[in-house]
Amino acid sequence: MLSVNMFEAKSQLSKLVEAIELKVESEIIIARNGRPIAKLVAFDTPPSAQRIGVAKGAFDVPDDIDQHNEQVTALFLGSDK
Repeated sequence: MLSVNMFEAKSQLSKLVEAIELKVESEIIIARNGRPIAKLVAFDTPPSAQRIGVAKGAFDVPDDIDQHNEQVTALFLGSDK
């Protein structure tokens, strides 16, 4: 466990956060006048699952799904087709 004073924490915040991200340090104590006041730790979030393909198999896409693309484009652009 690393302990740093407030000045060092302010001037080297990026390096301290990187040490946490890379798991070089599990926590860093920030002190003011030699008294611990805060703790810098990694944010506890579960790793996000890959989102691409999240709905795969949830529904069937018809073969003619693109049949009306020109009409939809015309509606968005405000032109008559």
